[in-house]
Amino acid sequence: MTNEEIKNLFMQGIDCSQVVTGTFADRMQLTQEQARKVSSCFGGGMMCGETCGAVTGALMVIGMVYGHSRENDQEQKNAMAAKTAEFKQLFAQKYPSCMCRELLGHDISKPGEMDKVLEKGLMFDFCPGVVEDTIEILEKIL
Repeated sequence: MTNEEIKNLFMQGIDCSQVVTGTFADRMQLTQEQARKVSSCFGGGMMCGETCGAVTGALMVIGMVYGHSRENDQEQKNAMAAKTAEFKQLFAQKYPSCMCRELLGHDISKPGEMDKVLEKGLMFDFCPGVVEDTIEILEKIL
């Protein structure tokens, strides 16, 4: 997915977490609608500047592809943990934090901060790059 395609989705109201999960809907054996719905509360760092939505979306994808669901399935749990660690390590090579407020330099949970993010163009310049990088990392490790 290109930076321009990601910006277009943002302009249509699709959040960072939804772009990531929607991109990998087939790999998760979900429809794009299901993938976007399950991740819809995670954009903007869970809508309060916490963990970056692209990151939480990536972790959902990893969980759906490698996650464990049965009792006493330590082997699958280890596989999922290894993929999670690999994702986090590769993300950390590109970004100093996985916290939305730290990446943006603004705490969007505080009044007026989202306005500053929009005024600086971060939502449509910086954030699509984070999403694009996250998708590239997932494509590499899945």
